[in-house]
Amino acid sequence: MNILIAGGSGFLGSALTKSFLADGHKVFILTRTAKKIKNVESILWDGKTLNTWVERINEMDVVIHLTGKSLATFPWTRATKQSFLDSRLNTGLLLASAIQASGNRPSVFVQASGINYYGLSGSLADESTPPADDFLAQLAVKWEDATKSLDDLGVRRIVVRSAVVLDKKGSLLDLMALPIKLFFGGKLGSGQQAFPWIHIKDWVGAVRFLIAHEKARGAYNLIAPAQISNIEFNQTLAKVLKRPFWFHVPQFLIRNILGEMSVLILDGRFAQPKRLIESGYQFQFPNLKEALDDLMN
Repeated sequence: MNILIAGGSGFLGSALTKSFLADGHKVFILTRTAKKIKNVESILWDGKTLNTWVERINEMDVVIHLTGKSLATFPWTRATKQSFLDSRLNTGLLLASAIQASGNRPSVFVQASGINYYGLSGSLADESTPPADDFLAQLAVKWEDATKSLDDLGVRRIVVRSAVVLDKKGSLLDLMALPIKLFFGGKLGSGQQAFPWIHIKDWVGAVRFLIAHEKARGAYNLIAPAQISNIEFNQTLAKVLKRPFWFHVPQFLIRNILGEMSVLILDGRFAQPKRLIESGYQFQFPNLKEALDDLMN
């Protein structure tokens, strides 16, 4: 297959690229500056306008949209929050317009989204749960809606609502492990908030499974089946790293330091990968302890 990835040089895009290349597929990435990646062709775009890159859409079997400014950008000013939206919405609309204008459309389009679609509190969520009204939820809604027009063009659109993706390098795991490695591991806030996670091998495996599964379309939660709280995650990570777990950072302190961005740490709703499991996907790392052992040791 010919696979085009917008955001292909990022953390998740790089993992997907490596997996596709290993199986003999051709990978192309849309990028603002040419990247030197072995066996990968860079296609230049500015992420804002339709120009010569649009012609390359006709060559593609699959297009994957992973662009979006990292939410781990401090502080969350009004301008920063607008950049979160623009980096997701504008590129999505642009890709949808390019595919609509192409004479030979790709058969599959993968749209990135976030598990925060369901909000930061409430009962166990699945793909049938409606979106919440908070900032992160509505950001996910608009991110998804930017390419919704492809549903009427005969393109099989798959929306992946991803949890925190854990990997050895490039993910949030390094940052989360740092205080534990320095013997300051402990509870953050109440510790009872959900910590949505998925191993990088399962994230890549699930995306590839859904692309290959001809009946797969619509939204899928890319999250491990085990519902884990923040305190359970940090306790397990401390055990894997053979470090103590004793230091409590109170909620008020985190909110005072991080402001609105603190919701990424102090809030979270439990969710399950209902549709993914029903489709037949088998998780390689459904258990947190096994996932962290694989990544940290």
